[in-house]
Amino acid sequence: MLAVIQLLLVLACLYYGARRGGVALGVISGIGLAILVLIFQMKPGSPPTTVIYIIIAAVTTAGILQAAGGMDVLIQIAERFLRKHPARITFLAPYCTFFLTVLCGTGHVVYTLMPIIADISLKNGIRPERPVAVSSIASQVGITCSPIAAAVVAFVTMSSSNNSPVSILQVLAVTWPACMIGIFFAALYSSRRGKDLADDTEYQTRLADPDIKEYMFGETITTLDKKLPKSAKLSVLLFSFALILIGLFAIFPELLPAYGDPAKTIKMSLVIQIVMLLIGGLILLICRVKPTDVVQGTVFQAGMVAVVAIYGIAWLSDTYFGTYIGTMKEAINVMVQAAPWAFAFALFGVSVLINTQGGTVLAVMPLGFSLGIPVAVLVGILPSVYGYFFIPNYPSDIAAMNFDRSGTTKIGKYLLNHSFMIPGLISVVISCTIGYFWAQVII
Repeated sequence: MLAVIQLLLVLACLYYGARRGGVALGVISGIGLAILVLIFQMKPGSPPTTVIYIIIAAVTTAGILQAAGGMDVLIQIAERFLRKHPARITFLAPYCTFFLTVLCGTGHVVYTLMPIIADISLKNGIRPERPVAVSSIASQVGITCSPIAAAVVAFVTMSSSNNSPVSILQVLAVTWPACMIGIFFAALYSSRRGKDLADDTEYQTRLADPDIKEYMFGETITTLDKKLPKSAKLSVLLFSFALILIGLFAIFPELLPAYGDPAKTIKMSLVIQIVMLLIGGLILLICRVKPTDVVQGTVFQAGMVAVVAIYGIAWLSDTYFGTYIGTMKEAINVMVQAAPWAFAFALFGVSVLINTQGGTVLAVMPLGFSLGIPVAVLVGILPSVYGYFFIPNYPSDIAAMNFDRSGTTKIGKYLLNHSFMIPGLISVVISCTIGYFWAQVII
């Protein structure tokens, strides 16, 4: 009974912190941690310092890239591509948002592209809900496919500490094809969802109002008229070089210094931090980036908020699960042995609650390793850590609804029948299904 009360306390802290948003998730988790340790006298777990260091390094470099104009370069490339193929925007736009997230390690880089997607579709007679909703989903799906995203870094670090090491490249070799296929089927569904604009009475009513019509069609949203310095393109090249360098070291660890003992090769967690700080420093100096511009950017701010959230979530969860892991093993071991893929439901459910993929990995995945679930299974179901589309309160989904001036992307009458639900479910279910079987082959 005491364990249940303590679990409810943990869930209450996570839920209330997620509802408040921002750093609240981390510090309210700290309240729960203090109660568990000081009142219930639980042995405190360990904060995920290695993961946090990597996230700080990656977020700092991505923030410098944004301040140098590199993000604008990527957005312009995506916009040119979409404007050349407007009729296929429902299929192409989600892959644009997906790859932006993969490159930068955060879904918060797509806000500039979202209004462009809505604008192109509306002015080409395509129901904006179709590309906008699935593009918002794809922007978050890309997190488990990014070599510098918190969820991937946390999983790889955790696998090593649980004597089931997998590399970042092995994880990406599973998540990339699985998630890209999942996005395709989500886009395929989206391409025919809802009524065409000509048959949508609600849209036609809005269109009949001159003021609303002017609001929808009076302005073309674009980034192509923005002139960027040459240093912005250089910053993208340098950032891309960092990702390539990390990949090369992962493939050829013999290139790393071993300090005279091959068994003591420097860890990849340190390599990622060193490379990210190196490239961040080079972009800062060569592209003449102002440090104040870095900390004022949305990428840096969102990333640092994520660090605080992950810090609190992981420490609170590790404290609770560390105390009751033996009891939990006995309770659910039979189920997991019969259907190890069912662990995906636990990951998905926690993600719905706490709105962070990296935090979900750190909070729940240790239980998966402790239960003896094969690492190939855990890699295969990794896309299930994205469940926070279920309740449409995540910033990217809210922004997507606001950017769609036609009003077709929306929350339904019954809250859960919103524009993101079915594309999200299709993407996650198909990604996990393909990932589950594909991981058995390559891991």
